[in-house]
Amino acid sequence: MGTIADVMSTRVRRILIPATLTVVVLTVGGCGGGTVRRHDIVGPMAPQRLAKVTEYLGTRPGFAGVVLRDRVTGAVWRTEHSSTLMWGCSVPKLAMAVDLLLREDAGAVRLSDEDRALVHAMLHSSDNDAADALWNRFGGAAEFGARFPSYGMTDMRFSDEHEHTWGWILTTADDFDRLVNHVLEGLPATIRDYLIDEMRSVGPEQRWGVWGAGSEARPGLKNGWSDDDDDGSWLTHSAGFAGPDARYTLAITDNTKLVENGYETGAETTTTVARLLFDPDS
Repeated sequence: MGTIADVMSTRVRRILIPATLTVVVLTVGGCGGGTVRRHDIVGPMAPQRLAKVTEYLGTRPGFAGVVLRDRVTGAVWRTEHSSTLMWGCSVPKLAMAVDLLLREDAGAVRLSDEDRALVHAMLHSSDNDAADALWNRFGGAAEFGARFPSYGMTDMRFSDEHEHTWGWILTTADDFDRLVNHVLEGLPATIRDYLIDEMRSVGPEQRWGVWGAGSEARPGLKNGWSDDDDDGSWLTHSAGFAGPDARYTLAITDNTKLVENGYETGAETTTTVARLLFDPDS
């Protein structure tokens, strides 16, 4: 979605942010020369916004992995736990949709009207029954799981502790960052545009997390939430995009470590992260 401007030359400069956070900024040289300096950065990548997120996460229960990416400059900001494995809950449903649509595009399968309705249901309202039906109908772990890494989920793995299904995939915020960027940049236009429309029009049960970027940022997302931890505590994840032409991608995995009110707390945490990054008044 959108066009990344051509650049004549780039060089990488690292800016260290407190709490072991790193931003990688691509500085652009061209006809006008010039260098992007730290104090010149505006929008979600502004150092003061990143500092607010860092401070805020330090006040929240449990721990969160966050990856923010600027698809125009190439800048990436991630937290310490971006590579920490957690159960992926429902976010892998997005990878399922990618896989099914690519298989149909290649002529390997034919999706019926019912199948397409199930794809819509698992994206729009995160319908578990729809995901179960598609997982079982189109090959399960042997098919979906084998290809998910090619969509960016290179950290993912199944565990012998649980059934090998979409709901029991260990994965990371880094995986979700790569998955969303694959949706935006690695798919045929018709599939990309369909998924963008679905992610921008999710039902009310998913309007948190990246949705906190605000309506002017036109966010799109796939969320996941469950009390899947061994102790019954809640995981709340959000992966999506926001900004002009979906310029920024944002992936958040949150292990709340809370049993009571864990969902509500995690939804608040992930939504506030997005708001602090994107809301002009934050």
